[in-house]
Amino acid sequence: MKTLNILTLLLVVIGGINWGLVGFFQFDLVATLFGGQAGVVARIVYALVGLSALWQLIPLVAAMKTDEVRAERGAGPLTH
Repeated sequence: MKTLNILTLLLVVIGGINWGLVGFFQFDLVATLFGGQAGVVARIVYALVGLSALWQLIPLVAAMKTDEVRAERGAGPLTH
């Protein structure tokens, strides 16, 4: 589970950097690297970034239900 959380967080960061490049410089790095926005690989990357963002909602909700320090340690609301 920890590996999945790290992987999805990395993809969310990549997506955020890509959106920053689009916003500041009108440059889509994912599209450039993977054959345009309509390219199959680019669309897979976009989909994985989107799914990763949804997955990262789980730790966000957990952090909101507990104090932030416990959430950062990975402790859920039922552990001590």
